[in-house]
Amino acid sequence: MAKYMLRTNYTQAGVRGLIAEGGTRREAALRETVESVGGTLEGFHYALGDCDLYLIVELPDAAAATALALNISAAGGLTVSTTPLMSAEDLDIAARTKVEYRAPGA
Repeated sequence: MAKYMLRTNYTQAGVRGLIAEGGTRREAALRETVESVGGTLEGFHYALGDCDLYLIVELPDAAAATALALNISAAGGLTVSTTPLMSAEDLDIAARTKVEYRAPGA
């Protein structure tokens, strides 16, 4: 399974729903949503600044991540930006991987 960070922002309609339901009910609803595509919700954090809500999720694959982002966005309460996350071990593998590359003009 792969990990993803979903950076989300509430729309005006989403803010009205959040005020009506509260944060803990929205967390439970999003946990169910993530589980519906075979994933687990590992982190759920409201924030001030560029994004309103950060989710850390573990999902079976990129198709599940895409389905999740598409359906959440289509509902109209949140916009979603998805970032795949890597472990330290993934970075070690990438650092050891030989890549044939020529810089422009070299």
